[in-house]
Amino acid sequence: MKSKMLLRCLPAGLAMVLIAGAGSSGLLGAEEESGEGWVDLLEEHPRKHWTTTGNWSFEGGTVTLTPREGEQGWSRWTAYLWSKKVYGDFEITFEYRLEKGGNSGFYFRVGDVDDPVAKGIEVQIYDSASVPADRPLNDHDSGGVIPGVAPAKRAAKPPGEWNRFHITNRDGKLTVVLNGETVNEIDLSKEPLSSRPAEGNIGFQDHALPISLRNIRIRPVED
Repeated sequence: MKSKMLLRCLPAGLAMVLIAGAGSSGLLGAEEESGEGWVDLLEEHPRKHWTTTGNWSFEGGTVTLTPREGEQGWSRWTAYLWSKKVYGDFEITFEYRLEKGGNSGFYFRVGDVDDPVAKGIEVQIYDSASVPADRPLNDHDSGGVIPGVAPAKRAAKPPGEWNRFHITNRDGKLTVVLNGETVNEIDLSKEPLSSRPAEGNIGFQDHALPISLRNIRIRPVED
């Protein structure tokens, strides 16, 4: 509500500039987070929320992965950015920025951080904007859910630009919104995801490729 009032008070030209830039600044996106219970996971002392052996740096409200020389692959589990807290049903919003060819993922309901592929669910983060437009979408495109569920549409921005996810996991239903577009709505009680834990850690994948994250906010949701 405050953001709407602010825009009404601004000259028309300046208001349009702010609206155009809202996707990167989070000005309008923050409105959907105006309810109670949101926690900023990068505020104040972010390492109180996270644990990792990877080369993640926290600075100015942004967390950035800079792979160390010789690091490769994605099966170095402790190098992921893992939450110290376990979550059941939740909403999360965050922004990510990749380089060309970038690859990562948001994990949740991870019952074992040493085996997240089999004991968790992943929403894919990928430089889908750089692949040919005529290539069929698959679960490794940004907004896809691993294992097995491709996004419904292409919504990722080009490398170097900030993208915004709003992900809701509630009552066995998963909704994935990427840059304002609903790209996945899934019944998690059905295969291939029904065997995954009902709660667990959240985390971001270290694929030995650079990624930056900001505005990571989460809140538990209840009936």
